[in-house]
Amino acid sequence: MDDVTKKVQTNQYKSGFITPKTAPYIFILPALLLFLAFTVYPIIASFLLSFQTRSGGVYTFSGFDNYVRLFTDPIFYKALGNTFIILIVQVPIMLFLALLLAVFLNSKLLNMRGFYRVSFFTPAVTSLVAASIIFILLLNTDYGLINYILTSIGLEKINWLTNGFWAKASLIIVTTWRWTGYNMVILLAGLQNIPNDLYEAASIDGASPIHKFFHITIPQLKPVLLFCFVLSTIGTFQLFDEPYNLTSGGPNNATLTITYYLYNQGFNFFDFGYASAIAYVIVVFIAILSWLQFKVVKDD
Repeated sequence: MDDVTKKVQTNQYKSGFITPKTAPYIFILPALLLFLAFTVYPIIASFLLSFQTRSGGVYTFSGFDNYVRLFTDPIFYKALGNTFIILIVQVPIMLFLALLLAVFLNSKLLNMRGFYRVSFFTPAVTSLVAASIIFILLLNTDYGLINYILTSIGLEKINWLTNGFWAKASLIIVTTWRWTGYNMVILLAGLQNIPNDLYEAASIDGASPIHKFFHITIPQLKPVLLFCFVLSTIGTFQLFDEPYNLTSGGPNNATLTITYYLYNQGFNFFDFGYASAIAYVIVVFIAILSWLQFKVVKDD
């Protein structure tokens, strides 16, 4: 291409709307418009809706009425308590299992590591509806495999999905089954980033595998563990599919989570103003937990 042609093309670009400076903005414009329409606008609209109540089919501004109602609502506290119980019990158990699996699958002595990694990660990508049907069959009081095994060894049947305590336990089991592999993959990536020199130096000093685990693996993995902890905490606050499919929030609201309560208010009772207020309370909880995470890991 000669200089004359280049000069003509350059002049054409400069005179048109598309120039080297504007081209990047034009390319990202469709994505930006979709982001504004389907993310930013719903966030703002939901926030404004949280200050409105529906009367006669018309939403009117009601100030902080929805928030005042929320903090005097016993079912909201019930749902919040259920969510915290599941969080406190399930997240530590899941992360402990994920860490054990990650260490196990990181061993160079293990054969077929790829097969095991895919097997443990599969629940994270499995359709939750299909998984819920399987767990409903497994946990059936009269015909479920779990109760069959329990009675075979002389134990009593358990009302897994109709007893408040065991319904929560069932949710914890299903949630742990689903997300342990997901956290395992994150921890496995963290393990593979630990310099092998540290382990070799510890071996020269005569450190046992247990000493290496507690004095090298855990400290080096601390930021990843905290990341998984916060991610799992946020996920628990958004827990909806499992109680919806397995127990419908029952019995007697024993498995009603805060997100499921939001769904009920919005899409069963069409009280979108109150549902929006619940959503922003969840946002506040998640923001506080994220802030705590940053405070804990700031030194790392």
